[in-house]
Amino acid sequence: MCVQDITVENQVGLHARPATFFIQKANEFKCSIWVEKDERRANAKSLLGVLSLGIVGGTTIRLIADGVDEQQAIEGLVKLIESGFNE
Repeated sequence: MCVQDITVENQVGLHARPATFFIQKANEFKCSIWVEKDERRANAKSLLGVLSLGIVGGTTIRLIADGVDEQQAIEGLVKLIESGFNE
């Protein structure tokens, strides 16, 4: 299992469009991936789940991956978040 905390720096956080990019990236991997914010956990491959967390800019989230490609999943999602979702 891989776990990493990261701060979402883009101004709007994970609203509809960035959340869609995030989920598309998460779905590229076979492992299970979760996003945690303030003790709440959502499936990173579910748009409704990610949106339900209400992640705004400046929020620190925890990425958790478990499975065969867990390290690659965390690295890919961190890279996407650090890019600001190209916004």
